Amino acid sequence: MPPHASPALLSTVVTALRSAGCVFAEDEAELILAGARTPDEVTALTDRRVAGEPLEQVLGWAGFHGLRVTVEPGVFVPRRRTEFLVDQALAQHPHAAVVVDLCCGSGAVGAALAAALGAVELHAADIDPAAVRCARRNIAAYGGHVHTGDLYEALPAALRGRVDILAANVPYVPTAEIALLPAEARDHEPRTALDGGCDGLDLLRRVAAGASEWLAPGGCLLVETGEHQADAALAAFGEAGLTSRLATDDELYANVVVGVRG
Repeated sequence: MPPHASPALLSTVVTALRSAGCVFAEDEAELILAGARTPDEVTALTDRRVAGEPLEQVLGWAGFHGLRVTVEPGVFVPRRRTEFLVDQALAQHPHAAVVVDLCCGSGAVGAALAAALGAVELHAADIDPAAVRCARRNIAAYGGHVHTGDLYEALPAALRGRVDILAANVPYVPTAEIALLPAEARDHEPRTALDGGCDGLDLLRRVAAGASEWLAPGGCLLVETGEHQADAALAAFGEAGLTSRLATDDELYANVVVGVRG
C-alpha cells in the first residue's frame, strides 16, 4: 500500500463501497488505494465506483489471462469467462501464425493469444473508435495492427484465406434483455458491444457466414454465446460450411462455439 493508504482511509472506502452495494468492497478498496497516488485521487476513484462505473474502468485495467489489460472509460470490460475462448483457440490451433481479434473491444483476446503464441501476425478490429484506441495500447507490444470498421470490412484484403485463429467476441445479449443487465454494464459499456439483436445472434450469424473467406485451411473461428443460444449458433456455423463443436466450462459459465474450415 502507498504511504497515504492509512487504515482509517481504507475503512472509509470500504464503507462507501459496501453502502453502494459492492459485494467485494474490501478487495475493491485495496485495489483503489493501491492505484491512487493521493488521498484526493482515492476519493475521486471511490466516487466513480460508488456511482456505478465498472471497477476495471475506474482502475484503468483488468486482469485477463495473466495479463494486465488497459481498460478505458466507455470501453467493454473483458470478462474472465472469455479466457476460456482464448484457451480453446490455443488448444485448437497451438501453432497459429496469423490471428484476428474481431469485435476486439480492449483487444484483450488478441493480446492474450499473442502473449501465449509468441511471434504472430496479429490484427484486431472494432466498429467503436474508443475501443480501437484502447486496443492499440494493449496490442502494441505484440506488433499488432488495429483497424476501425464493421466486422470483416475493417480487415486488410491481404488477410483473406490466411487467418489461423479468428476470435470474434461478438455481442450476444438479445435486445429485449439489455435492460436487465447490471447497471455498470448497461450504463457504462457501449451498446454496440452488448446488443446482439432480436435473439442475440445477429452478429454471430454474420461472422460465421463470412468466416470461410478469411480462414486458412484448418483455421478456426471461435465465438462466445449464451447457453440457450448454443444450438442456433452451432446451426449457423454448420450453414456456413464450418465443422463445429460446442465447448463449455460450467465454473466460468462459458460457452464457446468452435468452427474449423476444412
